[in-house]
Amino acid sequence: MSSAMTGRNADRMLRNGFDDEEDDRHVVPLTREEAGRLRAKNPTVSPWRVVSTQLAVGAVVALLAGSVSGTMQVVWSALYGTATAVIPGALMARGMTRGVSGVSPVASGAGVMFWSLVKIGVSVLMLVLAPRVVQPLSWPALLAALVLCIQVYWLALLWRGR
Repeated sequence: MSSAMTGRNADRMLRNGFDDEEDDRHVVPLTREEAGRLRAKNPTVSPWRVVSTQLAVGAVVALLAGSVSGTMQVVWSALYGTATAVIPGALMARGMTRGVSGVSPVASGAGVMFWSLVKIGVSVLMLVLAPRVVQPLSWPALLAALVLCIQVYWLALLWRGR
């Protein structure tokens, strides 16, 4: 024990818990109206909105890449890059939004870790398979679409507001 936790204070903490627990006695629960105002002030962003925006951004990138390059190879590569962001994101969104009410915090944390691993695994697998699926493959178009679709997550923070 440190010198700050010696003597009477240490004995009291061992018997009664930590000092911050005293503050918990003064917590006043929110009324239904106060909770509603707090929720309205801090809205959540649907993961499906993020996924659909990623899909839209990817389609625009593919169209722009195709119009600049004039080849379908670039369009298909950009669309595959879009799919590499959208499909794993949709899997995670589906996994995380299915049956979330009444789940313990431990199960919820394990679910986040599991679906994150699924998302990473599917993304890596799709990137490994890209040269076989899209032939001939344009890596710059694929990666540009992938990076731009991933940046949509930053937009979700802006959608929430301040």
